[in-house]
Amino acid sequence: MPTRDATSTLKRNRAFISNAMTAPMLTREREFEIARRWREEGDEEALHELVTAYVRLVVSMASKFGNYGLPLGDLVQEGNIGLMQAAFRFEPEREIRFSTYASWWIKSAMQDYILRNWSIVRSGTSAAQKSLFFNLRWLRAKIQNEDDGPVAPETLEEIADRLQVGLKDVQNMSNRLSTRDQSLSAPISEDGEDTLEDFLPDQLPDPEEVTIRVCDGEIRGRWLRNAMQELSEREQLIIRERRLSEDKVTLEALGDRLGITKERVRQIEHKAFEKLKSSVVRISKEPVGDDEHLSH
Repeated sequence: MPTRDATSTLKRNRAFISNAMTAPMLTREREFEIARRWREEGDEEALHELVTAYVRLVVSMASKFGNYGLPLGDLVQEGNIGLMQAAFRFEPEREIRFSTYASWWIKSAMQDYILRNWSIVRSGTSAAQKSLFFNLRWLRAKIQNEDDGPVAPETLEEIADRLQVGLKDVQNMSNRLSTRDQSLSAPISEDGEDTLEDFLPDQLPDPEEVTIRVCDGEIRGRWLRNAMQELSEREQLIIRERRLSEDKVTLEALGDRLGITKERVRQIEHKAFEKLKSSVVRISKEPVGDDEHLSH
């Protein structure tokens, strides 16, 4: 049974649709006159008359998108935004009916809304994907004469050919449209205690493994710091700038800084790095006292 809010919304929608359908139609001459007044003089009364006359177009188009499971009121609201955009951009001197021009804007606004809200997983953003999303169902029904059950391979191939998209794109979109998103928190057991997320595998690393890696990293860092102390100040500087820094300093820049040639910097770097490796290996084999364990 619908709630009070749902009933109230339904009544408002019906009243809006009723008013839209009873708004007076515009002749071509009247349409051109008020469109010109709005465009050239900024006459807001003319804008209101122009838009009000074609809200019925919004309602009509919204009803055609009803099979996507979205509220009619929301579709109409988005369509009205498209209608207003059309009114602001319409050029009456081009001598086309406003309804023809506005239809494109209304349809585009509704389609964008559906793509944003139909699924939490984006179904497609390119023009080809958008065309596939909105044409797949009716093409399938037209070719296969049914809208339920598995799609025949030859039907998928014909749809891909007609819409100029890849066969795999058609297959993927068909699978997406055949199911809706399901909440991971939705109950799946009779007592309602088990949810879908309870059965999803945990992709996070084991806490024990994380702890071990952190401890190992701290130990290796301590070995490196102790080994660095066995180098001269100049060797430490070169190793830090050439091996331990994210932005490696060039040999030439270091040479200018230390007053030596870049070849000499390269030699010192090589010798210091070999010394550093030997020190780390030696330190890693030294026994660690209980007091050192506690301090780290």
